[in-house]
Amino acid sequence: MSTAGSAASRTVTYPAWVRFAAPVGVGILGLALWILYVDVAQAAPLMLPSPIAIIQEFIARFPLILDGMTITATNAFIGLLVGSLVAIALAALAATIRPIDGMLAPIVAAIAVIPIVAITPVLNTMFGASSQFGRQAVAALAAFIPVFVNVLRGLRQSRPVHRDLFRASAASGGQTFRHLTLPTALPYLMTGLRIASSLAVIAALVAEYFGGPADGIGTAIATYAKSGRASLAWAFVLGGIIIGLVFFLVTSLLERWATRRMPD
Repeated sequence: MSTAGSAASRTVTYPAWVRFAAPVGVGILGLALWILYVDVAQAAPLMLPSPIAIIQEFIARFPLILDGMTITATNAFIGLLVGSLVAIALAALAATIRPIDGMLAPIVAAIAVIPIVAITPVLNTMFGASSQFGRQAVAALAAFIPVFVNVLRGLRQSRPVHRDLFRASAASGGQTFRHLTLPTALPYLMTGLRIASSLAVIAALVAEYFGGPADGIGTAIATYAKSGRASLAWAFVLGGIIIGLVFFLVTSLLERWATRRMPD
């Protein structure tokens, strides 16, 4: 029997429900240990409340938390949308025109290493304490890098033999892009969007923490943590987690939908 056949025979197939039950079980175990540490052992620090207290505060203050979630989600979505569109356009130019690729490489590298905590106060001060634009710009910068890198890589995945086949068939540039380049690059784009969605939410939260208008999840976390209202601060943290999960879930579903519709 060949090595490949032996490896295939040793492959274990798990039921579909195991993929969902495993993370749920880990989450329940983590909550149980948290409750034991805080409520039973009473060994937690002051700023680490019980999960039960956090959930109670989340329910009691839900309208207030929902307002903050709406602002943060809006900033993250605008940043994700703008950053992704700019990244796709520049990646298309870089893949088509080699000199532009050389000019963009150092700029993209510089953007990739910009610390969010350093650029955020500058942008918030630049655009004013009453403007959300600085926060949206930070989210756009965070989303730009993974989308640009993945789209550029995807646009370069079509093989020369396939491009030669399209030329031999007298296909136009638009037909080649629509039937060869785009289908090849689409899975990479969706992967970049999935990564960028989480980064955009994180960047929006950090941007709110470091100034700008007195609203949003990040500002509320900083305010209530400094005032000693730990349960309410953690309730806003829970709101931020929900935003991140929603963004990740939506982009993951889009990625699955797009890859399933692609022809072999």
